[in-house]
Amino acid sequence: MTVFAKKAALVPLAALAATLSLSVPQADAQGLFSTLFGNGVMRSPHSDFPPPPSAKRRIVTPRKNAPVAKISGPSYYTYKAAPLVRVDFAALETAAPRPAAFEPMLSGIVFREGLAGLQDFNLYAEKEVAKALADYYAANPDFIWVSGHTANSRASEAVRVLSEAGGYGLETSDYTVTVPRAAYSMDNMAARQRELIRFEMTLSARVLRYVGDAQGGRINPNRLSGYHDFPVKPLDRVNVLKQFASARDARGLLESYHPQNPEYQALRVELEAVKASAENDIVVDAKLLLKPGESSPELPKLLQLIARDHGEELGAEHNDVMARFGQSETYVDELGPLIKAAQTKAGLKADGVIGPRTVAALAGTSRADRIAKVTYALEQLRWLPSELGDPRVFINQPAYTASFIEGGAEKLKMRVVIGKPTNQTSFFYDEIEQVDYNPYWGVPQSIIVNEMLPRLRNDPGYLDRSGYEVTDSKGRRIPSSSIDWGQYGAKVPYSVRQTPSEANALGELKILFPNKHAIYMHDTPQKALFERDTRAFSHGCVRLQDPRGMAAAVLGTDVDHIAGKLKQGHSTERVSRKIPVYVAYFTAWPDASGKVEYFDDVYDRDARLQIAIEKTEAERGPSS
Repeated sequence: MTVFAKKAALVPLAALAATLSLSVPQADAQGLFSTLFGNGVMRSPHSDFPPPPSAKRRIVTPRKNAPVAKISGPSYYTYKAAPLVRVDFAALETAAPRPAAFEPMLSGIVFREGLAGLQDFNLYAEKEVAKALADYYAANPDFIWVSGHTANSRASEAVRVLSEAGGYGLETSDYTVTVPRAAYSMDNMAARQRELIRFEMTLSARVLRYVGDAQGGRINPNRLSGYHDFPVKPLDRVNVLKQFASARDARGLLESYHPQNPEYQALRVELEAVKASAENDIVVDAKLLLKPGESSPELPKLLQLIARDHGEELGAEHNDVMARFGQSETYVDELGPLIKAAQTKAGLKADGVIGPRTVAALAGTSRADRIAKVTYALEQLRWLPSELGDPRVFINQPAYTASFIEGGAEKLKMRVVIGKPTNQTSFFYDEIEQVDYNPYWGVPQSIIVNEMLPRLRNDPGYLDRSGYEVTDSKGRRIPSSSIDWGQYGAKVPYSVRQTPSEANALGELKILFPNKHAIYMHDTPQKALFERDTRAFSHGCVRLQDPRGMAAAVLGTDVDHIAGKLKQGHSTERVSRKIPVYVAYFTAWPDASGKVEYFDDVYDRDARLQIAIEKTEAERGPSS
């Protein structure tokens, strides 16, 4: 029994928490307060802070209320693809010549003499690529891809890899290079010289584009939305060209820039398999949402699939219903038990509502959708480190799961609750630092302003009654009832935190990886939410089904140790090893065995990524 449970005789917190966990959830990972406030419950939570200032109620002279304000969260942006620029080759002509002993020869054609063929050459590339080309060849006036009068074997190998870009979910046309014909006329060496120098520069530009895409992705995720947060991956493009100039294995070097983890390989294998597969013979709208009494032309298709794939298992009663209503576009009451039975068979909650998860489980994902989702997943995986780290914690929001991976094996996996669509969980990675036992919940300013302030204007004392502490900018405790909340709008000069208790919105512990999004993993009193198939109910933080198990895993200990720390009240324990945590968003992702699973796009981010890809392709275009 925790220290808080022992106080149940004074305050019926356990009963209150149980009641709240069974109530209709608000989508607040930290949002238990709204229910608590309405009850006006007094608590005696464990705390290492002195009690609130005594109830000497000072008279507050109300001022004119400030306008009602809202603090908005991150937003989605109109994606702008990286613009292309014309490569300026002027610096190559003015570069100091190299010593004659090192002057490269092309069967009597000196590299520098070929530069004349670039004067009217319109080669367009990304700004960083254009600069790298000029810088490299100004300092290294020599061919990488040409030997004698023809493209060399290194070039042939590189061009072959570029032509296979589709196997990585990339667009092959982005890297197309026309290779000079092997046959040429000795009578027109000037034309051959121009052809070779242009091929040299074009292949170097496309190789640099490919390397950049392979290492960091075609899309800059931070231009998609404020929910995407990734560090820029450094890439020394001049050094890349230096590596190819001496490379004996151009294929191996090019492929080394792709992520080097099993998940990336599993997704590549899946992409190849799906492309080779046939389309589903019956395709049901993946976003179908149908409740009893409603109608849709998609319903007969779903019923046909149920009859075909599960008819023998559902029994005579359901088969009779199927025979009578199998072609109905209206979801009549008689079909309810059949749908619930099919949901149970698929491992879903049998609520009788036909939604995207039911469709995915019963009809599968269409071939086109699978190709798209795997393509997006490959792109998103390129935003992450090539080596994901071991051990690590991996949260996949569309799957509503969190896993602890160590020694290459999934040691722990649990259900999670993520942010609701209006309070989305961000996509980023960080490093776990500590576990807080019996934590305080520091209420974010956005919640204070958007959700607390309207109530405080009419009932300034309800924070005092509800187990919350208010402090000013100097850290001094202030009774909530003594503040004229009406004078504040979007900027409230006070901090609010909920003290540890069984009803604390963070539950009994939280796992911190400090980040600018104020997102962390934590427990919750609202356990019933984990039984739902769709679990987007929080304010953005990640609620864990088994917080003690995850805390034990990251600390390298056992749950008995965690239980002992919880009995001691509020405390903090540092994580002594490097454990990256990925708060990720993949609608296609391999499970522990390598089998790729597909999930609903809860925040509609795939569509935005597709738009960004299309804009990038349009910018690169055939003329680039």
